Amino acid sequence: MANKDFIYSILSSVELEKIVNVIQEIESKTSGEVRVSIKYKRNFFERKRNIRELAIKEFFKLGMNNTRDRCGILFFILLKDHEFYILPDEGITSKLNQEFWNNLARSLENYFQNKNFFEGIIFILHECGKVLAEYFPRKIDDENELSNTVEIS
Repeated sequence: MANKDFIYSILSSVELEKIVNVIQEIESKTSGEVRVSIKYKRNFFERKRNIRELAIKEFFKLGMNNTRDRCGILFFILLKDHEFYILPDEGITSKLNQEFWNNLARSLENYFQNKNFFEGIIFILHECGKVLAEYFPRKIDDENELSNTVEIS
């Protein structure tokens, strides 16, 4: 429980609810799926894995690889380790090059370095939402394929 307490000391329950609302707003304009996963730190068995490997593991754990158009984006944060990773699915990477994601990550670093975690998450969500709406507009038969809640572990 101490891990979740730490996360709640960084983001309030009101802020977590606002994040969910932003995700819902984004997904109302796109067929894409967005998830935010916040983990306190690597566990013992993950200590030698890099952030990308952990994000990929989380991506599959959350079922993000099973979306209809392969247009999900995971925003994965390791709080204690001060690391994050933005992981778009293959449908998105076919449209946007890695430089786009690198620039987005550099922008986010400024928020996090200044301890503006909530603002940084909202920034990332809005930027991802713009990309999803442009390349993956909402379809008539679109369904919300994944939960919009923030995954906390």
